[in-house]
Amino acid sequence: MELSGAQIMAKCLELEGTKHIFGFPGGAIMPFYDALMDSKIRHYLVRHEQGAAHAADGYARTSDKAGVCVATSGPGATNLVTGLATALMDCSPVVAITGQVACPVIGTDAFQEIDVFGITLPATKHGYLVKDVRDLARAFKEAFHIALSGRPGPVVIDVPKDVQNQKTEFVYPDEVNLPGYHPEEAEEVDEEAVARACELVERAERPVLICGGGVVYSNATPELTAFVEKIDCPVAATLHGLSALPTAHPLALGMLGMHGSGYANNAVLKADLIINFGSRFDDRITGNLKTFAENAKVIHVDIDPSEIDKNVRADVGIVGDAKILLERFRESVTEKKRPEWLARIERWRKQYPKKVLDEKDGVNPMTILECISERGTDDVIVTTDVGQHQMWSAQLLRQGRPRYFVTSGGLGTMGFGLPAAVGAQVANPDKLVIAITGDGSIQMNIQELATVSTNKIPVKIVLMENKYLGMVRQWQEHFFDKRYSCTHLEGNPDFVKLASAYGIAGARVERNADVPAAIKKCLEHDGPYLLHMVIPEETNVYPLVPSGAPFTEAIGLEDAVR
Repeated sequence: MELSGAQIMAKCLELEGTKHIFGFPGGAIMPFYDALMDSKIRHYLVRHEQGAAHAADGYARTSDKAGVCVATSGPGATNLVTGLATALMDCSPVVAITGQVACPVIGTDAFQEIDVFGITLPATKHGYLVKDVRDLARAFKEAFHIALSGRPGPVVIDVPKDVQNQKTEFVYPDEVNLPGYHPEEAEEVDEEAVARACELVERAERPVLICGGGVVYSNATPELTAFVEKIDCPVAATLHGLSALPTAHPLALGMLGMHGSGYANNAVLKADLIINFGSRFDDRITGNLKTFAENAKVIHVDIDPSEIDKNVRADVGIVGDAKILLERFRESVTEKKRPEWLARIERWRKQYPKKVLDEKDGVNPMTILECISERGTDDVIVTTDVGQHQMWSAQLLRQGRPRYFVTSGGLGTMGFGLPAAVGAQVANPDKLVIAITGDGSIQMNIQELATVSTNKIPVKIVLMENKYLGMVRQWQEHFFDKRYSCTHLEGNPDFVKLASAYGIAGARVERNADVPAAIKKCLEHDGPYLLHMVIPEETNVYPLVPSGAPFTEAIGLEDAVR
């Protein structure tokens, strides 16, 4: 069957099971957009290419499938880069399709020409510039395989316009052949290393398991739960590992690190064994490396061999899939109870409960998040932007199931939350999707309210406005003698009127007493809704471990007993 390059692109997507894509057309990608007219794939027209990348990312993180975004050449493609880097840092499988100028004019500074392959190389797992139509099908087959296998990540396929118009016989490969790329090796268990690790587990008196996003991405919650219950081991989570174990589980400590709970950080400080599954020991969870769990042995399990010994030296490093290895660990260890260790942590938990300090007049973020938590988590997905609201959400939302909490952790991308919610809602039409955002973050991609409105995507937007770039202002308060340089958001719009202009209902709340009813109305509304919460301008996130400092110097826990 002879097809044009553009028709092949659409056909490849269909054969990969793609049903929804997010994009913005332009000159160099027009043949593909024309071919889409004859496809069953539904395209969501965003209002900025960055929104397309984040929507595809949100789709991927909540569906276990690759998200797909599309842009034209030049500025269209470069606008994807922040979204691709976000997906790379957080291991999200995104396939980005970009148009390119025609092959004969590549390298001539043609209109809207840019080296997409070169620019995106450090922001993606892999990339293709397809200059021969006969290579298109193979490139698509390989791109999806690479994006979804091993450590997931984004892949770019850059297709010149003339290649989209050329014709060739279409044959979709049955399998890929990529010498040097063997993610399947991660499924092979190093039995000797497992035995050494389990010996450390048997000997430990005060173990703590650090749960990273790798546990969530490998769908390993049942294996994690069975393992830690067998050895009575408390679980501290990274930002991406939070939803792996329900908040209500007695062994769940919540988030550790810079804004982690006092009891989670204390447990890590006093541990004699750290068992890290699927986290890269990011500086946000370790603080000062010299003092991080300095008296503990370390077991590090990660699907990416480059992560072992990168930040923290491991006594036992194991490369492999978290789901496989957690089950292998469970089978190999002896059941053990640790009542004294858990009782000690429980005392810290009661002594330092989660709360938002500096409560003043206006809406308390803790009230907002407790009201959202009361809605339950079985059919809910929460996305966030980046800033104080993100950390409050991580601290206070009750996590109930994997892939419940979607946020930009590694890159910390403001503007992620709203378009990610669009993607999550498209992937999960039967779930309630809530985007929690701040007045600084939402204005990074606020144009996507049009995508929400025109496609009747029923996301609920909970906006916390404090008229500041709140997290930066908080750091200026603590570390720059309250010199608030360029963080005051003067000129904020009336967000409810702005939403209304896009055809989205909304309400403004200024009193804490009005929060429960407003949240209920928002979450039960039939269609998209924006809830504008006015919080005190100088409300802070605590605890706060200064960058590079040990956990013992946490601000907000100065009287902690360790």
